[in-house]
Amino acid sequence: MAYTITSEPFGVLPDQHDPILEYTITDTETGEYMTIVPGYGGIVRRLALRKNEKLIPILYAPISLEGMIADESYASALMFPYPSRIKHGTYRFEGEAYALRLNELNRDNSIHGFVNDKPFEVTNKEVTSTEACLTIRYQNKGDVVGYPFPFDFTVTYSLRKTAGPTVMHLTYEALNTGSRTCPVAFGWHPYFTFNGQSVDTLTITMADRAPIVLDQKTMIPTGREEFREKGPLPLANVQLDNAYELKPNEEGFVETSLRSDAADASIVVRQQTGPGKLNYLVCYTPPRRESVAIEALTANVDAFNNGEGLVALAPGHTFCGDISVRLD
Repeated sequence: MAYTITSEPFGVLPDQHDPILEYTITDTETGEYMTIVPGYGGIVRRLALRKNEKLIPILYAPISLEGMIADESYASALMFPYPSRIKHGTYRFEGEAYALRLNELNRDNSIHGFVNDKPFEVTNKEVTSTEACLTIRYQNKGDVVGYPFPFDFTVTYSLRKTAGPTVMHLTYEALNTGSRTCPVAFGWHPYFTFNGQSVDTLTITMADRAPIVLDQKTMIPTGREEFREKGPLPLANVQLDNAYELKPNEEGFVETSLRSDAADASIVVRQQTGPGKLNYLVCYTPPRRESVAIEALTANVDAFNNGEGLVALAPGHTFCGDISVRLD
């Protein structure tokens, strides 16, 4: 059998005694692998895929649990029940006003939800000859300040063989376990890299998209531009911190590609689109310029206020979608 799922201690959280585990999904034939830390935000911490017989690590994240706790970049964070920013941390839903804790104090916003450091439990492990999957779940009781809505949030990570390259999948599902309709949106915040190669040597290609106009002080939307057609953008001396609405297509998905000529490879992020799916994108180049964040989102920045992409999830109903990564 080509795949294995193993685990080993990763570190001990403050005020705890037992270590949390890091799980590794490995293709024993190709050496491709990914690692997941369920006990701290359920993040995928490492991902290495093969191109032209060369194994290339393509994901940046902290190397230790202490680094993850101190990290303010949200590397690989699962952003739920809202991605991006909520202006002043306040919103109204179905006639009621709510106030979330502010965690972007310099801009007076609440940002990226609240599951990024929560403990997820492993609910399923499955290995076949063509795929290995790890399913994790976080159950919220509805006791978070500003978000009194209970839910079960489940993520399945997998490595999957195809006729072409190996594909990493992230599939998410949220179940409203409460008695009231709740507002939900989701995003994933990975930073992609070619072994720390300078961003200035890379080219990004995005699908047809409409740039969101952001207030540069608060990074809250003030409008949007006309749709731009798909095309490559060399990143030399380019700083990105941009949000986009994606143009629907018949295929039901769009792709963003990050190209390295030096590695002769492209990281391709594929996100499901359509009603209630991942119809928004954020791209960001951090100051160190060793990686590029390519963030698939279901909603616009400040969606809890502007409603753009926001899903009103009825009791007992689910909200789901799929993101994949491959190396071309």
